[in-house]
Amino acid sequence: MTRLPAYRFAGRTAVLTGAASGIGEQLAYGLAHRGSDLVLADVDEGRLKPVAARISAAHPGLNVQTIIADLADRSAVDALATQVLNEHPAIGLLVNNAGIALGGRFDQVSIDQFEQVMNVNFRAPMLLTHALLPSLTATPGGHLVNVSSLFGLIAPPGQSAYCASKFALRGLSESLRSELIDNGVGVTTVHPGGIRTRIAEAALVGSHVPEEEIEPNRRLFAALLSYPPEKAAELILRAVAKRKARLLIATSAKAPDLLARLLPVGHARIVRAVTVASARGARPAGQAARR
Repeated sequence: MTRLPAYRFAGRTAVLTGAASGIGEQLAYGLAHRGSDLVLADVDEGRLKPVAARISAAHPGLNVQTIIADLADRSAVDALATQVLNEHPAIGLLVNNAGIALGGRFDQVSIDQFEQVMNVNFRAPMLLTHALLPSLTATPGGHLVNVSSLFGLIAPPGQSAYCASKFALRGLSESLRSELIDNGVGVTTVHPGGIRTRIAEAALVGSHVPEEEIEPNRRLFAALLSYPPEKAAELILRAVAKRKARLLIATSAKAPDLLARLLPVGHARIVRAVTVASARGARPAGQAARR
């Protein structure tokens, strides 16, 4: 495959979704530090505006634009893409980072909830990438980043919607990498492990998950999120510079990936056993596990 030159950040425009907190916020700071103009998108205006203000104060020479958009809404995604196309005919970098989680077995989540996760985590990146390809390929040397997940590598029980969305994003990314190389555009698929972000507190809960299981499972999920988001963002930006095809972040992603490679079928039994044991441990003493 053709080898692309190192990505050049300075003087180019980066479009970043999910920029109000977590990895996205830290990516915004890192991109600004490297001299990129920014288009920052998020649904949370109250968190996004201060991020942009901090960047503008620290880097007054950069153009920092914010767009409030609910990526679960197809019309909002289309409007976001149209605005970027009209105002930025050439962009250097598109980072599809926004995502939401949904806890609960497949029979415990509603179809509307499942579709909401698919819309934010997969449909929005797909639509934005498709719409912004003319801007991304307008000048040589562009790059695309799609943030998948550990759950785009393995599929534990209770995460059917999230896994479906992140496996789909991984597949799209890997195919695009082979296609866009001819346009001089690189693609990096990112698989973070347990990064310390707001995804646990903001996670959706299946509409039929028993009330007594919600908080223990949320606490368990949050406890697994320990890797600093600023370190994750730095690793992503280094991967972009080097045009890496795939980036796994933290041992919590690397170890399960290795397990899945060594045991393509058998690893599922191990993942289920660990998941079930962890869920039981998170319940209050004396509470029976539900089957």
